[in-house]
Amino acid sequence: MCGIVGAASRNNVADLLIEGIKKLEYRGYDSAGMAFIKDGRLERLRSTGRVTHLEELARGRGVQAGTGLSHTRWATHGAPTESNAHPHFSDGSGVEIAIVHNGIVENHEPIRARMKGLGYAFSSETDTEVMVHHVHSLAAKGLTLWEAVRTASREWEGAFAVGFVSNREPDVVVGARKGSPLLVGIGNGENFLASDASALLSRTRDILYLEDGDVAEIRPSGVTICDGEGHIARRPVTRSRLSAGAVERGPYAHYMQKEIFEQPGAVANTLEMVANAQALQPNLFGVEAGEVLARTRQVLLLACGTSYHAGLVARYWLESIAGVPATAEIASEYRYRDPVAAPGTLVVTISQSGETADTIAALKHAQARGLDDALTVCNAPESALMRQSRLRFLTRAGPEIGVASTKAFTTQLAALFVLTLVLAKVKQRLTGPDESRLIAQLRHLPGAMEAVLAVEPQVLEWARRFEPKQHALFLGRGAHFPIAMEGALKLKEISYVHAEAYAAGELKHGPLALVDAGMPVVTVAPNDQLLEKLKSNLQEVRARGGELYVFADRDAQVAESEGVHVIRLVDHAGKLSPILHVIPLQLLAYHVAVLRGTDVDKPRNLAKSVTVE
Repeated sequence: MCGIVGAASRNNVADLLIEGIKKLEYRGYDSAGMAFIKDGRLERLRSTGRVTHLEELARGRGVQAGTGLSHTRWATHGAPTESNAHPHFSDGSGVEIAIVHNGIVENHEPIRARMKGLGYAFSSETDTEVMVHHVHSLAAKGLTLWEAVRTASREWEGAFAVGFVSNREPDVVVGARKGSPLLVGIGNGENFLASDASALLSRTRDILYLEDGDVAEIRPSGVTICDGEGHIARRPVTRSRLSAGAVERGPYAHYMQKEIFEQPGAVANTLEMVANAQALQPNLFGVEAGEVLARTRQVLLLACGTSYHAGLVARYWLESIAGVPATAEIASEYRYRDPVAAPGTLVVTISQSGETADTIAALKHAQARGLDDALTVCNAPESALMRQSRLRFLTRAGPEIGVASTKAFTTQLAALFVLTLVLAKVKQRLTGPDESRLIAQLRHLPGAMEAVLAVEPQVLEWARRFEPKQHALFLGRGAHFPIAMEGALKLKEISYVHAEAYAAGELKHGPLALVDAGMPVVTVAPNDQLLEKLKSNLQEVRARGGELYVFADRDAQVAESEGVHVIRLVDHAGKLSPILHVIPLQLLAYHVAVLRGTDVDKPRNLAKSVTVE
């Protein structure tokens, strides 16, 4: 969601503050701003436009500063207006303080009332302004900025990552986190604060990940961290594996297109330890995995959005291959239910960022009910979910900049398939020959994905027919029903075409009423045991005048005819088929969005990493 960049340097950091939040634009935002210290005073620039407009304002002012903060805001409290944009200021008694903030402080109302009682005036609708006045009220009594933030943050409830600067301490940036991600970058004569390491790659790859409750004081000469108990803490320096080139778009028109085409490599990287092995080992998921999986009787998959669709596919795999009952739940729903906590449940959380607020809360909800066996599948090694789980599997998708997830999804599926096979082996449901055969299929999966990407020109032709449409239906059966759901979600997210997915057998139970010549029906048609059933469903569509767009396996007997358009992919890939069939659906959504002229990488109202409810 929102993005934070801060710097304390002996050099000018104005360009970094702008370039850093440019790298974070993918997270989603509706306003941007920066604060900096000049001649002993705090100044700020804010814009409800794109970061490029903020950059123009900064250049027009000739901004030069060694200490500052920048921010991209995704509106939660208050509309996306300049008055609500960050940074927010508090001043008086010769003390000026600026804040940038990701997250939500849930108890802001009583603190607001207290601050008003102290004489503070409010110029915005945000909870963030409450926080800066709170810190200012303490700093005005003589506390240092670090001391004031430490004291105030103990009172804040909810999830937050914050950065502060003060005119009274012109070489200091203070950061604090609870629930929302925040990290420190270590430089030479300069140190940094950011919500994502990609914002700092042009200056450093040495990162300290702050833990919940940490408050960090950042100076050009060094960093001091205090933990939630008030003790000085040391956090290990991690060398980021990201490179500046990894977050560049290269020759592609959009990040989403780049990431669609990166999927074979991302899956190959994710499966490297498996594809090069002769046999599967539980320790792929951690040193305790053998013991945990041996006592697993059922699996609970928790996730949101696209990651939830990955969990739905995994449910089919876990039951059909491993013989283990599985349930996939939307994390934002599960966290507010009173579920039965059955002994022997393995809780699997799935997240691209590892900082998804609802998924973190759902895992805590499960753990509070005694479900301590947790495994996280995630693309961020130092994320909250990874630290909260006993077992872990890192998907090596690399940075995903486009808001609509693509390679994060297929790498999640690959990881979940490996989990299924390992669990099947532990439960003695996987014979030696089957294990060898399935490892070989995984080894060849990236090549099959490359072959599927070759249908892009045909998909583009279909996209031209979809461009004027306002609605679409997506159909699938079995493990491909969640793939149809993912295809519909992608089309909705980036082209703003209303799309719904249904299990094909449900057509006659309601959705068939929507079918006419103006309603395109997209169908996922693998050559599996449900193909003949699916063909009957397709006939139901044609009988109502509906136009069909069928993504079929090369060896599937699905004939093209009037009103039935077919793109053939590769020969049926067995249980791995869902990973291949989602790719053309991603391409279809992408090209429809491009033709409709939408902002493909930054669709309206959406954010990449949803760190609030």
